[in-house]
Amino acid sequence: MSGLPSLPAIAGVVAPVQAAGAGAAVSGGGGGVGGGGAAGAGRGGGPGEGAAPTGGGGAAGGGGGGTVVPVAGAGAAAQVGSVTNGIIPKIQNIVATVNLDCKLDLAKIANKAKNCDFNPKRFSAVIMRIRDPRTTALIFASGKMVCTGAKSEELAKTASRKFANIVRKLGFNVRFKQFKVQNIVGSCDVKFPIRLERLRYEGDMFATYNPETFPGLTFQMPDPKCCLLIFASGKVVLTGAKTKADIMTAFENIFPLLVSCRSDT
Repeated sequence: MSGLPSLPAIAGVVAPVQAAGAGAAVSGGGGGVGGGGAAGAGRGGGPGEGAAPTGGGGAAGGGGGGTVVPVAGAGAAAQVGSVTNGIIPKIQNIVATVNLDCKLDLAKIANKAKNCDFNPKRFSAVIMRIRDPRTTALIFASGKMVCTGAKSEELAKTASRKFANIVRKLGFNVRFKQFKVQNIVGSCDVKFPIRLERLRYEGDMFATYNPETFPGLTFQMPDPKCCLLIFASGKVVLTGAKTKADIMTAFENIFPLLVSCRSDT
């Protein structure tokens, strides 16, 4: 099925989930993230500018410093455009977790359900896909499930319920419990080149830039907690947020700094 992830890419997403019993946050979508595009276990989108094994945006250090003081709170997405010259990040992927509250026979699910892959020697979960909404689920024997690829929180929940119903129809006493969005990935293009060296200086302790290992600058915003990958071309990827409002607020906070680091060439 075109546009769906490979098994190695999915395994990269779920490693932290397995380690914590699938209850931990899945950060950064787990896959490589290219500038302007989002990658995760579900579907990537947008143009890539390199691969970064990015995490979910923890705070980098303590208090403020340099010229950047991120604004607290979650502004409404509708207000972002007026502050950012009409540029609004597009949601590319949402990763959510669910507890089906029962033990599962993965071999039975793989044999009886459609659009499933299961290779226990390579990965200890059933990989199930549906077309509407176009999403992928990772289903573990413990009853934990990870849903990726949705473009909104509502679609993520709808898809998770559909996966749960498929498993229920196979004879398992499934319940739908503890649905939680673990990571939201967004991207946008500010439409002007950015001097990353200057942005690294201005960003102080929040910014990391090493062009020898990765072409983008990583900006760890502490409030709202979000990791931004910023490229010289003007592409921006935002990941690690828990809500769409946090994605919008993070971009609204960083945009004036990006303008101040605009390249004239």
